[in-house]
Amino acid sequence: MSDDKSDWEKTKEKARDINYSYLEDFEYKHLNPYHEELAQFDGFVMRDDEAETHAGKWNQVFDKPAPLHVEIGTGFGHFMLDFCSDHENINFVGLDYRFKRSFQLAKRLSKVPYQNFKYLRAKGERLSFIFGEKEIDQLYFFFPDPWPKNRHHKKRLFQPPFLKSVNRCLKDDGVFYVKTDHDQYFEWMLEVLKEQDDLEIKMKTFDLHKEFPDHLLAKYITKFEKIFMKKGITTKAMALVKKGAH
Repeated sequence: MSDDKSDWEKTKEKARDINYSYLEDFEYKHLNPYHEELAQFDGFVMRDDEAETHAGKWNQVFDKPAPLHVEIGTGFGHFMLDFCSDHENINFVGLDYRFKRSFQLAKRLSKVPYQNFKYLRAKGERLSFIFGEKEIDQLYFFFPDPWPKNRHHKKRLFQPPFLKSVNRCLKDDGVFYVKTDHDQYFEWMLEVLKEQDDLEIKMKTFDLHKEFPDHLLAKYITKFEKIFMKKGITTKAMALVKKGAH
């Protein structure tokens, strides 16, 4: 009897490890009031799976052909706002999954004079359902939640299934940029990269602002990145490209 129970517990653990967000029939389910509040910004905001009907057609969504830049985990929007202001000739899609933060950023975005962006309240795991094959020119993933406890590592987005999606959606000459303040998560990322065959490291540093002060990644510093720097915490960063694409 105890053996059967042990097997059942193992089965349940495996079921919990399945990330259903990557499945085609995944459905968003929530009762958060900010979901409805975001509807007032429907001119540039898309919620849940609303963006998935536009995969492969983002030039049409923006009504202009332009390089497509995507940021996963926009946070409070520091990078998105500054980068879009400096590059009005691009199409920029920012996405985040947190409700209140998304609403606060949408309010800020609604007041800026330029409109070269769309904002998605969506999951990063849905990347390959939101964008078409080889549609993204540049992808950004800055200061993600490190989920430092071992039992929470499975919640980290930077995993082989996600990198498969990145490889699919990134153009052959596209670049995937990553920044983090968390040493252990950065080491984790480097180990994950060794286990996959799609992406390779074009640039890597454990101290971005010391080693590459003129790099694109060093130019745009978020509010929290400034706090980390004042505490002496270095910014770890890398640029990834498709293998064989140089």
